[in-house]
Amino acid sequence: MATIKSRKHANSFNLHINATLAAMLLPVAAHAGNPPDSAHQHPNHARAMPEVTVNGAAENDFKADKASSPKYTEELVNTAQTITVIRKELIQQQGAVTLTEALRNTPGVGTFFLGENGNTTTGDAIYMRGFDSSTSIYVDGVRDIGSVSRDVFNIEQVDVLKGPAGTDNGRAAPTGSVNLVSKQASVEDAFSGTVTAGTGSVKRATADVNRVINAQSGTAFRLNVMAQDSGNPARDIVNNKRWAVAPSFAFGLNGRTRAYLNFLHVDQDNTPDGGVPTIGLPGYSSPDPKRPFLASAAPVDPKGFYGSATDYDKVKADMLTFKVEHDFARGARLQNTSRYGKTAQDYLLTAFMGNTANLVTPDQANPAGWTLARTLRTVKDQSNEILTNQTALTLDFDTGAVSHTVVAGLELTREKQKTYGYDGLGSLAPAPLYAPDPFLPVAGLNPVRNGVHSDARVDTQSLYLFDTLRVGDKWIFNAGVRADHFDIDYNSMTLSTARSHPALPVGTLVATALDTADTLVNGKVSALYKPTPESSVYALLATSRQPPGTNLVLSNSANSASNPRFEPQDSTTAEIGAKWDLLKRKLSLSAALYQTTVKKEVEQDPVDLQYYQTGRKRVQGVEIGVTGEVARNWLASAGYTRMDTEVEVGKVVTASGINNLSYTPKQAFTAWTSYTLPIGLKLGGGARFVDKLLRGSDGAVGTPAYADSYWVFDAMASYNLSKNVELQLNVYNLGDEQYIAAINKSGYRYTPGAPRSASLTANIRF
Repeated sequence: MATIKSRKHANSFNLHINATLAAMLLPVAAHAGNPPDSAHQHPNHARAMPEVTVNGAAENDFKADKASSPKYTEELVNTAQTITVIRKELIQQQGAVTLTEALRNTPGVGTFFLGENGNTTTGDAIYMRGFDSSTSIYVDGVRDIGSVSRDVFNIEQVDVLKGPAGTDNGRAAPTGSVNLVSKQASVEDAFSGTVTAGTGSVKRATADVNRVINAQSGTAFRLNVMAQDSGNPARDIVNNKRWAVAPSFAFGLNGRTRAYLNFLHVDQDNTPDGGVPTIGLPGYSSPDPKRPFLASAAPVDPKGFYGSATDYDKVKADMLTFKVEHDFARGARLQNTSRYGKTAQDYLLTAFMGNTANLVTPDQANPAGWTLARTLRTVKDQSNEILTNQTALTLDFDTGAVSHTVVAGLELTREKQKTYGYDGLGSLAPAPLYAPDPFLPVAGLNPVRNGVHSDARVDTQSLYLFDTLRVGDKWIFNAGVRADHFDIDYNSMTLSTARSHPALPVGTLVATALDTADTLVNGKVSALYKPTPESSVYALLATSRQPPGTNLVLSNSANSASNPRFEPQDSTTAEIGAKWDLLKRKLSLSAALYQTTVKKEVEQDPVDLQYYQTGRKRVQGVEIGVTGEVARNWLASAGYTRMDTEVEVGKVVTASGINNLSYTPKQAFTAWTSYTLPIGLKLGGGARFVDKLLRGSDGAVGTPAYADSYWVFDAMASYNLSKNVELQLNVYNLGDEQYIAAINKSGYRYTPGAPRSASLTANIRF
């Protein structure tokens, strides 16, 4: 067995040092025993009161005033950055049930990338402003790792942060992050539930129960449950079956010290979707010069399933969270969050590549006899774990005419990932191209681990400090800095190939041990001016850094950005914008111009053929948003973005040769509005536009280099049968538009967009 070793270490950062740093936060709150003194509180920063959730008719169901993170101390109108908050009421009106569906409410964000070659991307594979942001998904401020699809049954709102989030979250994607905010127990008895049925054999039920255990002490219990067993109206065989339970306890809701204990368990047993061939789509030409007739071949039925009915995607996720909040005297607030989470995914999918060898056409005149080989049996047996403790201390004080809100924090995190390889995946006969049969037997199916595996561990210690300075009633300045020390250990066992290890017999197990350690420093600074109390204009400069191993994988490949010999990828964003709350602060308008530059991309030198970090990419654009109540009983949420992307230094990354970034629409628009009539009938509708998508570059021949732009229109109507029961009808894709929702890197496969479909939901509330 051959062994490869690589090591790169910065200064050591021992755990006992972090314990000392944690203790340093305690003296700041030495006056905790003093009674609250309102005379010492700044008028703009009153002591935080216990959170109270009221179930009933909300004044404004779409507009949120603040983001959930304690790092954002100001209201959104006074926050110098593009932040979209998607509230649960908007999600419920649209009948959205997953994070991917909820994110349709922010323009230009989506799962546009299907995967590379034979591999199919699973879960919430989110692209945002030109870059993959799948590793920058958080739940209540804690990183949530794992390539799974997240349900929103237990979500209060979704915060989408646009631009570098390095100062907020540490290592992150260059262009933003997504934070899911969980439901918490509150001091009011309430019950709500839903029962849904729809086309595509959709069946789903949820329940949300909140009970006050002791009103005087503020002790409460909340339980959210969900069960779903649904097909896909766009696809045959594909199925989404899952159930989940999320109990939550809250203590001391009426006092200075509040504690929350939350648990989440999710169990999924799905039939995954590997997409359908792109033959016959716009941009397709024959991959075989000897068979030019393929260029005029008809497209396949987008409902056809080219995998096997025995394919599966099984997920089990558990998350235990304990959070404590305490209000000290004079406006000091402390929040501590501890979490252990584990996600395990067991996945098998039959994939394909429609290249010359796999696409067989015995008789040009008889397409019914054409076949497509299904030789790519892809597997994933992966578990992800996270253990973290996060402490944030907020202080309000004045220095002369300047008022300060300072947030200081310490975060200690360990992340682990294990992945196993398999033999005995079986083989499947070729599928008739225009009539695939997913029920053909799989020969030799006996999955067993084959010794191929990888094991990664990332230890991170983080310190951050933010200061928001208010100068009079017109100016707000913010400055923040964050230092993250990370240590990544990665061990793998792989099978040698003639190319990777020419001196070894093919199929020899090769051990690789890689590690890297470094300290990342990120910062952001902003200035905001308030022409009126309800408006602001601002300028922001922020950074983000993404080191090798961000996705818990290191590589010794010379051209891989995950090679530990490379430095972290650097990103800088400059943004100017304006925000305005109008109509008595019920409606929010926002507009921003931004430019993000990503440096230290890995590129090959054309002379010595070596790889260096000389690449540079740029994204610049405009984003406009509106959210809230336009008039009495009239709600709206809309956003538009236009992006200009370019590889400034380095090779072009699109198959078409156009110098843009792949999987990034040049323009995108999303809108949803609803109006409630006096008779209790609510009517709603929405539109989504996604511009042309350019796929990535590789050696594929004849496949589409792009996915066409498309418009999709949806509608909703609901009616209160009684004060406790509401019926809601959702109709999706009213025009029955056929479109490409996602395309893979080689362009052999795509995910069809959902056709016209409908669902009927009974919303029950007490």
